[in-house]
Amino acid sequence: MRDRLIACLRVGCSLMALGVFGGTADAADFRAGAAVRVITPEPLLPVSGGMGPAHPVSEKRGDLTARVLVVADGDTTVGIVGIDVLGFPAVLGDKVRALVPRLPPDHLLIAATHTHSAPDCYAFPDGKGGHTGNLAWMEEVVRRTAEAVNEALDGLRPASLRVATAEAQGKIAFNYYAPDLYDRRMGVIQAVGSDGKPIATLVNYAIHPEVLGNKRGILSPDCIGPMCTRIEASGGGVAVFLNGAQGGMVTADNRDLESPADPLRGSWKEIGTWEECERIGHTMADEALRIVAGAETDPAPAVAATSRDVRFPVESDDLWAVVTLSPLGYGHDEATRTITATLAMVDVGKARILTIPGEALPNIGAYLKRKTGDNTFLFGLTNDAFGYILTEVDFLAFPRYQYVSRVSLGERTGTILVDNLLGMGRESPRPVTK
Repeated sequence: MRDRLIACLRVGCSLMALGVFGGTADAADFRAGAAVRVITPEPLLPVSGGMGPAHPVSEKRGDLTARVLVVADGDTTVGIVGIDVLGFPAVLGDKVRALVPRLPPDHLLIAATHTHSAPDCYAFPDGKGGHTGNLAWMEEVVRRTAEAVNEALDGLRPASLRVATAEAQGKIAFNYYAPDLYDRRMGVIQAVGSDGKPIATLVNYAIHPEVLGNKRGILSPDCIGPMCTRIEASGGGVAVFLNGAQGGMVTADNRDLESPADPLRGSWKEIGTWEECERIGHTMADEALRIVAGAETDPAPAVAATSRDVRFPVESDDLWAVVTLSPLGYGHDEATRTITATLAMVDVGKARILTIPGEALPNIGAYLKRKTGDNTFLFGLTNDAFGYILTEVDFLAFPRYQYVSRVSLGERTGTILVDNLLGMGRESPRPVTK
C-alpha cells in the first residue's frame, strides 16, 4: 500500500510539472528563437511600387531579408515573419507554410515590410498577357523564408519577454494626405534569453518605407534596413519589423522642411537619399530600444493563437484583374466575386496581435486599438496584401481618396475587417486592457 501511494505521488508530481493539472507554466516553458535570410536577387531585378511597370535598378543599398521570430510556451508555437517586399500574397505564404510542417499553418504570420524598392511578389498582370514578376526569384524567397523559420524553430531556447508600447519621438513618419493624422505609437516585443541577452526585438510601427521609392534605380529595404542593422549592432538580437495601419498615406517623413513645394496645400520637397533612410531607420531603432528598455520582464508569458477565414467582396476591377490574371493563382470565387483572407489573433504575454491583410487607413488602426486595449499590436500587410482598407464613410469621400478607393477591394472592406477582428476579441477569454 505504501509503495502504491509513493508511486501515485510521484506520478502526480510529474503531471503537475508538465502542467496537466492546469498549474502555472514554469518560466522554462517559454522559449524563443530567431533567424534571418538574405533574399536579395542576384543579379538585381527591377523593383515595384505597386501596379504598373516595374523599374530597372543599377545598384543596391542594403540587402533584402526575411526575418523571423518564433515564440512558444508549453502548448503553442507561433512564428512571425517580416519580408522586405511590397506585399507577400497568401498564395506564396502557403508555399512557405508547406515547407514548415512543424507549425500549424495559421500559427505562421507572414508579413511584408512594404518597401517600395524591391521586386514584385504579386506578379501583377501587365495588360499584355504577361506580368511584372520574376517567378523563379519568388520561389527562392519562399525557400529561404522557410529555411529561416525552420532555423528559428531549431534554435528555440528558454526566454523571458518584454512588451512595451509608447509614442515614438522624432521625425519618423507623417500622413502625406493630412500631416498630423497618423499613429505615433510604436509597439515593441523583445524576447530575452536566460543569459540576459536579447534573442530578438520586434518593432511594430505604421510607416511606408519609400524614402527611395521605385524610380531611383536602387534596390533596397529602405529605412527598415538601417533600423534592423542599428538594433542588432546595439545588442537587441535579431531585429524584425512588422508594419501597422499605414494606408492612405502614412509615409516616411523625409520632407525637407526648408523647401516647401506647395505652401497652400502643405507639401514639401522630399529628401530621397540613402542617408535619409539611415536617419529615419536609426531613429526608429533608438526609439524602439528606448521604449522597451523600461518594460517589465515577464518570466513565463503564455502564447495563444486563433484565426478566422473571412470572405471579402472584390468590387475593384483593378484588384479583380490581379486576382484572376496573375500566374500565381490567387484563390477566388468567380460566382460571388470574392476572395477569402485569414485573420489571425495571437497573444504573446500581454501583447495582443491582430493581423490586417492589406493597408488599413490610420483611423481604422486607431479605432481597433481603442476598442481592444493599450497592448494591441496591429500587423498590417500580414497573411495577405489586398490593397487599401477604408471605412465606408471614407470610401470615395474626397478627391484625395480616389486612388486609395480604386485600389481597395471595396466599400465594405473596412467594416468587414473591423467587425471580424473585434468579434475574435470578444470570443477570447482574455480581458481588454485599457
